[in-house]
Amino acid sequence: MANPFTPSPPPSANDPSTAAPADPAAALPGFEDRVREFWEKNSKLILLLCAGVVLAIVVKGAVELMRASQERAVSESYAEASANKQLGGFAAAHDGHALAGAAHLHLADEAYKEGRFAEAITAYEQADAMLTTPPFPGRIQLGLAISRLQTGQTGPAETTLRALANDVSQLKAVRAEAAYHLAMLAADAGRMDEVTQLSDQIMTIDPTSSWSQRAFMLRAMRMQTPAPAVEAAPETPAIQFNPGQ
Repeated sequence: MANPFTPSPPPSANDPSTAAPADPAAALPGFEDRVREFWEKNSKLILLLCAGVVLAIVVKGAVELMRASQERAVSESYAEASANKQLGGFAAAHDGHALAGAAHLHLADEAYKEGRFAEAITAYEQADAMLTTPPFPGRIQLGLAISRLQTGQTGPAETTLRALANDVSQLKAVRAEAAYHLAMLAADAGRMDEVTQLSDQIMTIDPTSSWSQRAFMLRAMRMQTPAPAVEAAPETPAIQFNPGQ
């Protein structure tokens, strides 16, 4: 009779049913293998992208060098035209360039000094279209307004001067001069209350400027000058007689 408690023999080490489970991580490819596989699949695309980046950098550098060379040539041309009094030709040849605007501004100032106010207006308008960054617009608008005053365009000139005087973004010198010309207009028209107001505004804008001194003198002189006598109109008789009666 067999013994029911006889132990079974130990499992063999070669028995596949008793082998330890395989490590899942060991079956995955390593980092170097993944990199190699990615490179093999995408190397052409990567090389094309790198070549495109390098080409873009080279082209950008070439364009910047070309622009710098062109700007240098324009600057040299401007200096030569200024020295030879040929800014009109320079402005026409480089229409739209900032230095062409500077040429128009210079020509406008020269025309104003020589009393050619209509030419000054045209040149100031051309400069205004090209010089759009501060402080040029305010400076140009001031010259344009004063030139218009000299040609009798008082309404448009006064509108521009008021806008400049009240624009806190403008330079103090521009605002003070604009307010002074308004004070002159008011004084000529006998509006002494406005002269006082504008003089106070100039003192607020820039109390140490020459325009403040001029405004103070203008105010003092006009206050001391007696107002012109107004001739009384002849009275109309209450009863009129017809000479034919």
